[in-house]
Amino acid sequence: MRNTILITLLLCSELVAAQKNCYEATIKASADKIEQQVIGWRHDIHQNPELGNHETRTSAIIARHLQSLGIEVKTGIAVTGVVGILRGEKPGPVIALRADMDALPVTEKNDLTFASKAIAVYGGKETGVMHACGHDAHVAILIGVAEILSENQRMLLQKL
Repeated sequence: MRNTILITLLLCSELVAAQKNCYEATIKASADKIEQQVIGWRHDIHQNPELGNHETRTSAIIARHLQSLGIEVKTGIAVTGVVGILRGEKPGPVIALRADMDALPVTEKNDLTFASKAIAVYGGKETGVMHACGHDAHVAILIGVAEILSENQRMLLQKL
């Protein structure tokens, strides 16, 4: 999961700065620092999946954490969506990062310690709900990316 965070952030850093080597070390240190937290978010979101337009718990976790980082937050986007805005010091180019957060109407059948036991009504029938699609990881990674961008805002966004 950390490699995915690093890849995402390295791509972003290449867009906003020419001094990649300096940024890589800073980003790697930041990613290392929050790796276990990102894994924890992923496990929590995996264990508590929500179907599309019902992701109230997930969106609240995202919004609360983004706000704790000082990131401007807009909620209720297309029902349960969350947008975090981290502004540079100057007007100019914008980088958008996004992640889906909905789960699927699928019963989880494995022995993970964080396996989903969630049940919901889908298509008029009660069914299991799980993140068979990887959106739990997408959300956790993007929360981690937001934290790293916020922590390193001046360095990473100096040209924006």
